[in-house]
Amino acid sequence: MSTSVSLNTDLSHIVDAAQHPLASSAFREQCKANLDVSGVLVLPGFVLPAAIQQIQLEGIAHQQHAFYTSSKHNVYLQTNDDSLAADHPRNRLITSSKGCITTDQLPAESSLHTLYHSAQLQQFLCAVLNEQALFEYADPLSSINLHYAAEGQELGWHFDNSSFAITLLIQKPKAGGVFEYVKNARSSDKHEMNYPLVEQILDGELTPSTLAMEEGALVLFRGRDSIHRVTPTQGDTTRMLVVLAYNTQPGIALSESARKTFYGRLGTD
Repeated sequence: MSTSVSLNTDLSHIVDAAQHPLASSAFREQCKANLDVSGVLVLPGFVLPAAIQQIQLEGIAHQQHAFYTSSKHNVYLQTNDDSLAADHPRNRLITSSKGCITTDQLPAESSLHTLYHSAQLQQFLCAVLNEQALFEYADPLSSINLHYAAEGQELGWHFDNSSFAITLLIQKPKAGGVFEYVKNARSSDKHEMNYPLVEQILDGELTPSTLAMEEGALVLFRGRDSIHRVTPTQGDTTRMLVVLAYNTQPGIALSESARKTFYGRLGTD
């Protein structure tokens, strides 16, 4: 399914500019300070209700194209260490399951394309994330992903490989689908994996922090050292979440093996 992307860059019908003045230096500085302190930034009502409703309809209409996966992984998203026991926190297997449609499967007129390619949004994100520039993926699948979590589907505990993640909640389930995290659960730069704390988390002996978010909320999260998960969806309303994925260098594509694993294909069909 192939689309041509709209070049419209006007965000007035998408973003609540009164609540979130993206070009304001003061607003950017406040957002950056909040992210630097807590490792997470939630901007409630970022996308206007009418735009969210339209994206929901697009998601429902195109869900038939979603590729569904269910995988087992450890929280470090690495191959197991055979020198450690199978039940060691380094090797303990966690379940993640979801459906996904990719950049090229979104309608050409979708507000998600406009939002993702907006120079105004990217400049705001660069200021908040302290990055020089952001670039789309070189492959046609990975830049914008719409994830579906039906009843019982979840995102298991894990650390991210990237330094930041940008998500937009499109549809909230009736129950479940709660984002939980524990800040600074390891120090990847120092190669300190903090197995005792991770074991406590996996055993349910530590109460994680939770993020309260409603439909239309934009979330910036630094998950490289903060372990996190999304609890199983409960009820017959599918949780829909968009991931806006950028690189800090141009020309980067998700590997062919990763595309085959996550999307079931390599490119536009």
